[in-house]
Amino acid sequence: MCAIVGVFGAKKASTVAYYSLFAMQHRGQEATGISTSNGEHIAVYKKRGMVSDVFSQATLDSLDGTCAVGHNRYSTAGSESAGDAQPVFAKYKLGEISIVHNGNLVNKNEVRSRLIDRGAIFQTDMDTENIIHLIAKSQNGALVDRIKDMIYKIEGAYCLAIQSRSKMFVIRDRFGIRPLSLGRLKDGGWIVASETCAFDLVGAEFIRDVRPGEMLIFEEGKEPHSEQIFEPDYHPCAFEYIYFARPDSIIDGKNVYQKRLQMGRQLAKETPADVDLVLPVPDSGVAAARGFADGLGVPFEMGIVRNHYVGRTFIEPTQEIRDLKVKMKLSPIKHLIRGKRVAIIDDSLVRGTTSKQIVRMLKEAGAKEVHMRIAAPEIKYPCRYGIDTPTKQELISTSYTPEEIAEKIGADSLGFLSIEGLKESLGTDRNYSLVSFDGDYFAGGSAESPGCAGGC
Repeated sequence: MCAIVGVFGAKKASTVAYYSLFAMQHRGQEATGISTSNGEHIAVYKKRGMVSDVFSQATLDSLDGTCAVGHNRYSTAGSESAGDAQPVFAKYKLGEISIVHNGNLVNKNEVRSRLIDRGAIFQTDMDTENIIHLIAKSQNGALVDRIKDMIYKIEGAYCLAIQSRSKMFVIRDRFGIRPLSLGRLKDGGWIVASETCAFDLVGAEFIRDVRPGEMLIFEEGKEPHSEQIFEPDYHPCAFEYIYFARPDSIIDGKNVYQKRLQMGRQLAKETPADVDLVLPVPDSGVAAARGFADGLGVPFEMGIVRNHYVGRTFIEPTQEIRDLKVKMKLSPIKHLIRGKRVAIIDDSLVRGTTSKQIVRMLKEAGAKEVHMRIAAPEIKYPCRYGIDTPTKQELISTSYTPEEIAEKIGADSLGFLSIEGLKESLGTDRNYSLVSFDGDYFAGGSAESPGCAGGC
């Protein structure tokens, strides 16, 4: 998860970064931050909380400059302190530097141990801090060469925006696991962001996706300079389409909403249900539920109301908070549900806690039968590349069959989209990252040695 934004050559870069982060609030709710450069100094403001709560107009006015990088934090593991918010700023031999990062470095622990052996002192538990130390300790002269030196030492998933006092460097790992797009602002400046929904809000024109293994260098008075650092081995994350991304975003040239519709239709082919009504778990299950209802030829209803003032439960850091927020967040419309056989469609099933509460809620509302369908395959492996599933023990599908899970959550039946069905829905033109479903750790390591204890 996490959201990053980089703005270069804008009259009020901090404001553009603010609205971009606001548009991508769904990618992280724990902390947010922006740093700006005016050509002489870098100013940083970051704090725990939502974008609209953290930044005031006075704060944005104090962040002066035509270059800004920003971040919304979603922690995959480790500390939740304000110190782990990004951007990460430092003063070093060449001056000042600020970095934002989306992803997880799978060799974080090994790199950190070597840095500590060389005298590095760490202030946070984030793998992002490894990056800034690697740049600072590089023996190369120019910053661009130090950045390249750093890139060759890290492994895993990363989208980076690195800000110096006069330039901005944007890098995407060779697998392209996390999304990153390039856009053009109306005033002639440039923007990179994790999702294109940020471009829509600030009125930027989408230019293209940043290529896997590519570095873009932004410098005043010049067009962005592109350098292909690594040969691409493209494995975009399927979970961006399943859950992470906003439905109006375009990821890898494909509209997220349309992909979710196709997953729902495919789910109806693979695991149909004899029901009177199809309901989504709002909001990320809506498109798949529409597709499932279309596939079955039965009515679709928004039979569960979501309180939008409660955040996303999956990315809350503790199970206790997740449990409470499900009750606060979802309410059934009883007169639609009473006496009906209903199919409830969700985007994924991780721990099973939320699903159990939803099934119980529907039955208490008078549903005759509740058939749960999941518009994704069974999650059997922890992800190392930026999803909060650090251990197998948390994943209910690693220990139980769908029939056993149905019994545990109180559903009359439970069905998942197959891995092949997911591939067909997304398209066969890419080798998607399906690590949570098939355990293919293509970017190093295994489920037994996740290696990422911080960052985002």
